[in-house]
Amino acid sequence: MSRTVRALAAVAAALALVSACNSASTSQGPAPGGPSGRAGNARGVSADSIKVGGIVSMTSASGYSKKDTDLGARARFLRANAEGGVAGRRIDYIGAEDDGQDPAKNLAAARKLVQQDKVFAVSPMSSVTFSGADFLQKEKVPTFGWGTLPSFCGPEYAYGFNGCLVPSPGGTLNQTWPEGIGRVLGGARGKSVAVIANDSDAGKFGIRTFQQGFAAAGFTVSYAKASVPATAVPSDWSAYVKELLAGPDGKAPDAVVSVMQTPNNIGLFTALKRAGYRGVLTDPTDYDPGLLAKDTTKQALDGVYVLLQFQPFESADPRMERFKADIKAAGGQDSPPLNMHMLTGYMSADLFLSIAAKAGRDLTVESFQAAARGFSDTGTLVGDRSEPKGQKDSFGCGALVRLKDGAYEVAVPFACHEPIPFK
Repeated sequence: MSRTVRALAAVAAALALVSACNSASTSQGPAPGGPSGRAGNARGVSADSIKVGGIVSMTSASGYSKKDTDLGARARFLRANAEGGVAGRRIDYIGAEDDGQDPAKNLAAARKLVQQDKVFAVSPMSSVTFSGADFLQKEKVPTFGWGTLPSFCGPEYAYGFNGCLVPSPGGTLNQTWPEGIGRVLGGARGKSVAVIANDSDAGKFGIRTFQQGFAAAGFTVSYAKASVPATAVPSDWSAYVKELLAGPDGKAPDAVVSVMQTPNNIGLFTALKRAGYRGVLTDPTDYDPGLLAKDTTKQALDGVYVLLQFQPFESADPRMERFKADIKAAGGQDSPPLNMHMLTGYMSADLFLSIAAKAGRDLTVESFQAAARGFSDTGTLVGDRSEPKGQKDSFGCGALVRLKDGAYEVAVPFACHEPIPFK
């Protein structure tokens, strides 16, 4: 299933914050001339370290924060260093710059990391804006983050930790969501879905992609509109509920698919339940332990199926247990609750480390890019990875969790599905 670009990038409530600027190590700066005195672009690489920094929306005018992305990256880099680093070099992670969700600050952060801090790579980059993309591309800086922005899809030096999530002509759609809902309903044949989104460019794009994906899976799409105002949460959802439940044949859909943020989902789902709707409710945003702190929120989201594009935290997979242990080691006893921002930072760092390991001791941007062009591995927390495939397509994997009685449970286990061509 491909995600809406900006809708997903704006997901998640602010959680308990952790320090964002601690480094994974304090090794020396880059040695002149690159490793072993070799010619080539080896900025940030010394005989015993590789300097890496991040760009994260840790603050914003609305209070929204992705700060825990930094903790996730630090956790993964700390473990890499504990295991001996990469080809004998420790990772000197200098922390993440805060862009405040401001395009000007995003570009300024990219310039600072390259021109002042002289990093070899930017990992993680997690923001709703990526105005620094062209600069990093021009400077040949390998950059890793969540591929929900077009800048992660196509440019030579940008890598989404679970691939490119922005479908374009010639690209593909991830079918995890339609296939998962089909499994919940006992099959898609004869079943209908209604898809609703905000009235915005992102919402309209989401309607286009999800309508195509659910139809390809065998569903009848009875409703597909980007009709909800994007600037404010409606106080009265009755008109939307009436239209959703009427359907073209007067029959309520088997599932309502919301491509909106949590405040809208709470209002819509509450109104649907009050109207007596008993079908499946689902969205791609409300997987956040912080949402369980309020009884009203838990009640509104109870029974909702949430799409993930990584192994659920509730999974018994040994790699998830290692992730949890790494987060605890990096964050200490006061680590905030697990959230997808942590995993964004962790898996962005993991992909960088995996490609760097393949490049080996003679590390330059050129050797790193050569390693990336033939990189692949299997069985990660985001499924099987491959480059440069991931610069055009998602890795095609995901799961569904369900909020039940105040706790999340795995409803559809993590699996990979064959993507479909995007039209």
